[in-house]
Formats: sequence, structure tokens, C-alpha cells
Amino acid sequence: MTETTSGPARGSRAKGGGKASKGLRIERVHTTPGVHPYDEVTWVRRDVVMTNWRDGSVNFEQRGVEFPDFWSVNAVNIVTSKYFRGAVGTPQREKSLKQLIDRVVRSYRAAGEQNGYFASQEDAEVFEHELAYAVLHQIFAFNSPVWFNVGTQQPQQVSACFILSVDDSMESILDWYKEEGMIFKGGSGAGLNLSRIRSSKELLSSGGNASGPVSFMRGADASAGTIKSGGATRRAAKMVVLDVDHPDVEAFIETKVKEEEKVRALRDAGFDMDLGGEDIASVQYQNANNSVRVTDEFMKAAEAGAKFPLRSRMTGETVEEVDARSLLHKMAEAAHACADPGIQYDDIINRWHTSPESGRITASNPCSEYMHLDNSSCNLASLNLMKFLRDDDEGNQSFDAERFAKVVELVITAMDISICFADFPTQKIGDTTRAFRQLGIGYANLGALLMATGHAYDSDGGRALAGAVTSLMTGTSYKRSAELAAAVGPYDGYARNADAHQRVMTQHADANTEAPRVDDLDTPVWAAATEAWQDVVRMGKKHGFRNAQASVLAPTGTIGLMMDCDTTGVEPDLALVKFKKLVGGGSMQIVNNTVPKALKRLGYQPEQVEAIVEHISEHGNVLDAPGLRPAHYEVFDCAMGERSISPMGHVRMMAAAQPFLSGAISKTVNMPSTSTVEDVQEIYLQGWRLGTKALAVYVENSKVGQPLSAKRKDSAEAAEPEKVVEYRPVRNRLPKGRPGITTSFTVGGAEGYMTANSYPDDGLGEVFLKMSKQGSTLAGMMDAFSIAVSVGLQYGVPLETYVSKFTNMRFEPAGMTDDQDVRMAQSIVDYIFRRLALDFLPFETRSALGIHSAEERQRHLDTGSYESSSEEMDVEGLAQSAPAPTDGGRAAVTTTRDGDAVSGQVHNSTELVEMQLGLNADAPLCFSCGTKMRRAGSCYLCEGCGSTSGCS
Repeated sequence: MTETTSGPARGSRAKGGGKASKGLRIERVHTTPGVHPYDEVTWVRRDVVMTNWRDGSVNFEQRGVEFPDFWSVNAVNIVTSKYFRGAVGTPQREKSLKQLIDRVVRSYRAAGEQNGYFASQEDAEVFEHELAYAVLHQIFAFNSPVWFNVGTQQPQQVSACFILSVDDSMESILDWYKEEGMIFKGGSGAGLNLSRIRSSKELLSSGGNASGPVSFMRGADASAGTIKSGGATRRAAKMVVLDVDHPDVEAFIETKVKEEEKVRALRDAGFDMDLGGEDIASVQYQNANNSVRVTDEFMKAAEAGAKFPLRSRMTGETVEEVDARSLLHKMAEAAHACADPGIQYDDIINRWHTSPESGRITASNPCSEYMHLDNSSCNLASLNLMKFLRDDDEGNQSFDAERFAKVVELVITAMDISICFADFPTQKIGDTTRAFRQLGIGYANLGALLMATGHAYDSDGGRALAGAVTSLMTGTSYKRSAELAAAVGPYDGYARNADAHQRVMTQHADANTEAPRVDDLDTPVWAAATEAWQDVVRMGKKHGFRNAQASVLAPTGTIGLMMDCDTTGVEPDLALVKFKKLVGGGSMQIVNNTVPKALKRLGYQPEQVEAIVEHISEHGNVLDAPGLRPAHYEVFDCAMGERSISPMGHVRMMAAAQPFLSGAISKTVNMPSTSTVEDVQEIYLQGWRLGTKALAVYVENSKVGQPLSAKRKDSAEAAEPEKVVEYRPVRNRLPKGRPGITTSFTVGGAEGYMTANSYPDDGLGEVFLKMSKQGSTLAGMMDAFSIAVSVGLQYGVPLETYVSKFTNMRFEPAGMTDDQDVRMAQSIVDYIFRRLALDFLPFETRSALGIHSAEERQRHLDTGSYESSSEEMDVEGLAQSAPAPTDGGRAAVTTTRDGDAVSGQVHNSTELVEMQLGLNADAPLCFSCGTKMRRAGSCYLCEGCGSTSGCS
């Protein structure tokens, strides 16, 4: 008998489906007999104090925590604040990394012993020490729920990814709302396919028309927005999928586009439509990622410009026929406008399905990497690829394939053990997961690995190394899964799906054989992967497999920071410079450590490397770096900057890894703002042709409701009652001596100074702006603009009129500023008049214009009101509260050369890159700490506090 679907009772020994085995022998890789891994490192005490940039308030504090001396400040902060259990300030609070690792690793060892995974007590001890060593040295990390829950008194939930199901009945729909809500409450995310629900073009048994899935999406969206995720301020993570042949597919495609139009209209009418604004809740469908599930039949019809049938959910009959190419174009139009919907390739997904006899794969988790049966879950873990890059005695590099494979075996074993004791949010999910034991091993730091080895991300060599590592990882995982099947039995659903599972293993092995070998780095890894797949096919026929799924490529958000990874998941480097926090406070700008490694690999001498690194530190890119050959520029291409990776470069990398993954890849293809709808449509076609399983695009600046985005320039005019005032053209000149404020500022990397002089008792009277060198065109235009505004003010033009006309004017330079009150500006003029409004307009006036300080925005989040009961609103008080013009007024964001300090106005690598490269990254601000997040797969990650917008 195989293990029952409800799983073995805790403390029982799992039973195998074949001959009983004595369990696994666990090999030492990193540890020494008789020496605990903790005794081989130096431990230090750190103080963790995390603040919110908006108001400087402390949002987390724990002093005297114990960590290895080689852990970064950021990793220490995030693990302490996110993963340590127990109330802060109580004896029960964890205060050492040793306690965290012991809590988790000893739980895994105990469950492994109870369920017959180890051949002896000695093997169990080796397992515990090897697992502890790998976490301690940041070689791998389990997904966040493991660190949250394992070894505590709360439910032992180990999975972050869930797939639900819903049928065409009100009872099932209400169950969907409930199940999804419980998953959100626990801090995770879920996805499901709504295609079983009959369309609005079909009849109910009573004779009326059905509501259709889009209608029921509203209720689920409202529920998600109310519950949020784990009680946190971020929105819940969810995925909604609809099949392309559903009669309501066009309405599904248009849902978010129409809501974006609503955002524009409401914002222009003066409503607060910023992310987190009080009026944004009226916008629907914003709590989910939407994806259309397309078939090969549809994609071929789209290529040919043929008709495609939309079919009844109840009878399968054709309801209507549409032009397939036009429908794909509508998808591209919607994605171009608002990033949704994404696309999932149904036939490709199910072609690689190991358990088709138990049901089709119809949906994914919110980040699109986990794809398997309905009502199932997947626990994840990721390896840090940079830990396996080694230099030999002669300085040559190689990827340690043998050690990598041994760590994969260790981690897969641990992940499978966790299913023996795991708790699940619903009975159905628990039954399916215990019956199929889906795992999701993956990796992080691929972008760093490729750069460090001298490979361009968008190159044959880069794709070959990525494919080889992915193939070795999945091949080794299934090999260990076959060994586990021999020891404790195959998964319950294996017997029914044995032929299909073996077929998919052969497909993986064939893809491995056919993949191109490029250079001395990837070729040995391919050889190791080939050997692994041969063992998989051979051992699988004999023993079966313990797991229906083994691998995915997840975003690796928080756990990537835990491992001090430079890059997340399958992503390239964000930029060549990064932001580093220092022990004892402060921060510094450094050039990524991967850059010198890459230059060495490319054959540059130490003095050349030093000069190139100095150039990168100063300019943020490699263009015109001294001694760097232009042919090598591509090695240093990043996700952002002047030499950013092309959209197809991202798609080709996904295609290189996909044949060697059980699941899919969490990744969004970033496209420049110049991209057209046709460009998006071509990306969808290429993703299908290249065999990816899912794909989403994001065109820069396409979203309307960006965090802290300003309202359009006519919004204030709409919000403010029209005034009819007659003026006589009499100029009121300022006195010889007048008070003033001088402010330095930076907008999108462009620096400038503004001096605002006021009447002694009657508000602003003149403005002087200085930018660029004297005599330049820009300096001349700024002088002329200053004079025009100053004269207008002196003739009686109200400041609020200028503010309403010039705020939201959009042109370059634009982006992040160094002013905490005005974090984003659409242009220099937009920034200037927002700053003047904050300094010189009464609260009521600027509030009507939608302009608030950081303190006021924080007060609104805390109390629901922007206004303080004791706040003085007169102009004189505002002027007195403004900073004195010493040291240039408000300090501009400044960075210095490699290893020097960075101004406190920069909070993470994204903001540093924006400042240095003079661009704007389209990403939300973290609701926990207020810093700019960065993309991690199809989700967003906060480097400051570890918060994510996704489910992992």
C-alpha cells in the first residue's frame, strides 16, 4: 500500500509502494564528523533598528541578536524582523540565528526519523548538520512559510503556493470566496481558473442569463482587498485564469483596461487615486493578476488570421466565432495599457504534465511558477548559485556541479519530509498535496552567476549555462525522488500516471541531449545533467517517483535577501552599482562584486579592472570605460539603464530554462515605453513558439495608479471652485530686504537650486532657478521662466494658479527626487511647484490640489485624516518651519565613489540606480517602510524590509 491521501499520522512511519527499504544514507558534503557547523563560524551581536523613511519612526527594534560575522546588515535585519518568533521583549523571543535554524532543521530531522527516511541515527545527524550548514552559509533557503511556522505552536504550513478550483454552482463559488480568504489570512496567495462557470451569454435553468465569471470576480476582488494578506498593508496575491474559448473572454480581457480609464477620470476630477489613496478602493479587479489560457489551436489561428470558436461551458457547442488574430491583438492592447492579462500556453503546460490521468493543469499560483492539479499546493526552496562558482589555483572558473547536485539531493529530501507533517488551509488541498507531493526547488542569483563568469544575459553562452544548471537541478531532483520512492514509496497518484510520468522524464532527458554546448563552463555541467537524467529514466522505471513535481523558478524575494543574493530568481542584475547598509548605521555605494570577477574572466589585468570599476562607480555604466572593449559591453547589460536587456532577451532566457523545469518561471518581460501593441503581440507569439509555459509583459509607465503619483494637471482645476477675480495690472515689488528659502534638489538625476523669496507678510513674490552651466540653453530658459513667474506673482497671479497649471507637466528629466515630501516628479517644473505649494500655500488650498507632505500622508494612513488638529496653516508658520538655507537647504541626493558614504535620502539599490542613471523604475513603494521596491519575477520585493507583493 502506498501512503494514504490523508497522509501518515504524525510519528508514524511512511509506507512504500514497493519493497521496504532501510532508508537513505546521507553523505557529508560540508560538515566534519564530531564538529557542529555552529562551531566553525565567528558569531557577533548586532542591533536591529528599522525605520520608516517617511517620518523616521522606528517600526522594528531588537538589540543584541546573534549572527555569523559574514552575514550582511540587510540579511540580519530581514531575518530578525520577519522570521524570529516570539513577542519582542519577552524571554520567548528568538534572539539568535542558531535558534531559528534549530527550530526548523530539528523539526525536519524528527519528521524524517519518524517516517523512515534515514538508514540510521548517524544518517539523521548528518542530515541535520548538513541542512544547518547550508542555511547558515546562505547556500539555500526554504520559502518563507517554513521559517514562519515550522517548530512553532501554530499550524505547520510550509507551502506558499496554492491552486484552487471553482465549479458552475453558487455553492462552489461561495466556497471559493471562503477558501481564498483563508489562504490570504495566512499570508499566502492562490490562483484558479474560472472557465467552468457558464458565460453571461448562456442561460440558467430558470431561463434567465447567467452572471458570468467576470461578475463573480468582483466579489472575490473585494474580499481580497478587504482581507489583504496576512493582515498586512499589502494587497493579497491572487491569479485569475480564463480559457481563450470562453464566451466571456473579451470582457475578461477588458476588465482592467476599463478600470484604468476609471482611474484617469476620477483622478482628473480631483479624487485621491494614488496606490493606497482613500478613493482607490472604488477601482475593481486590482487585487489579482489576470491571465488568458490559450491553446495551440488558437495560436495557430491567430498566426493564420483564421476564425476561432467560443464554446458553451455547458454543452461545448460554439456560441460564436471570432477572429483569432483580433482577439490576440485585444490581449496585447490590454497588456500594453495596464500589464494585464498575461498569457498561459495550455497545450505546452499539459504536454509536460506528469499526472494527466488525475486531471488537467488549468491554473497557476499568483506568480505563475507553480502549475499542477487543482486544489493543490507547493512548497518552495531556492539555491544560491554563486555559492557554487569556484576559482582554481590558476584563477580559472568552474561551476561545482558535483557539490551542487549533492545539495540538491539534500534539499529535495528535506522538502519531501515536510509534507509528512505539514498542515494545509483546506482538506482538499491537503489531500491532493499528500497524494502527489509537489515540490518546487529552484535557484537565485542566476544574473550574478552569468555576469561573474563573463556571460551576457542575452547570449548563447549565458543561456547554455542557465539551461545546464537548470537541467542538472531538475534531473538530480527526480533522481533523488526515485531514491525516495525506493525508500518510502512513490506518490499515491503515481501508479495511475506512471506512463505519463515516464514520458515526461524522457522529454526532459531528450531536451538535455539536444541542448547546445557552448563553452568550458557549461559543457561539464551538461555532462553531469546527462548522467543524472539517465539515472532518472532507469531508476524511475524500477522504483517510480516520490514526487509528481520537483522544480520551479520562483521570485525568491525575501529568501533571496536572506541569502544575500545580488539577483532574484532568473532575473538579470538590476544595475552595476548597489546600495549596502553598514554595521552600526549608515550605508555605502559599491560596484557589484560580480563586475571584477567578470573582468578577470574576460582577461583584464588588475590595474585595468580597477580603472573600469572606478568608472562604473562614477557613471553607473560601462559606456566609455577606460580600456573596456566595446565587444564586452553586453556582459554588463542589466535590467535598468542605458544598456538594458531587450524584451526578447528575457524571453529567450525563459525558453532556455523551461524544458528543464517541472513547473514554470515567475518572470515579467519588461518592455520600453516606446513599445507598440504589435511589439507585445509579437512577444506573445514568440513565447509560444519558443515553448515557454507562461508570459507576462509590462510596458514602462503604462500603469496610471502608481504609488505617490501626482494627479493630472487639470485635476486641481476640477477640484477647486472657479474664482472670478478682477485685477488691475499693478505690480507690487518686493522690498530690498526679503525673507527667502534656498532649496537644492535632484529630479531624475538632474541637480538644481531654487531660491524662493516672499513678501514680509503676504506670501511668495519671486523665484530664481539655477540649473546647468551659465550660458547654456537650459540655464537661459530657466532664468527666463523664473522672471516670467516672478513678474506674474508680483502682478497678483495667485500661486495656486501656477501650481494647478504646472504640476503634472511631464517631460524629462523625471523620476525619483531627493525630497521626502515629493518622492516622485514628472518633470522639474512639476517638482518646483509642488515644493512651492508645500512651503507657501495654506493646508486647505494645497490639500484641494492633492499636495501633501510625507508627514501628512503618514498621518492619513494612521488616522484617516491629513490634517493635524494643532497644525498652523498660515504662510508665515510654513516659512518658519522650512529648513534654513544653510548647506544648500534640503540636501540633494549625493553619492560618492566606490566605498564612500551615500546620503540617507537613498534607501536601497533601486533608488540609488534611479538617482545615478537619472531614470524612473516603475515599481510601487513599500507600504511597510516606504522605500522603492524592485521587481522579483512577476512580483515586487522591498530590499529595505523584505516585504513582497507576491505569495512567496
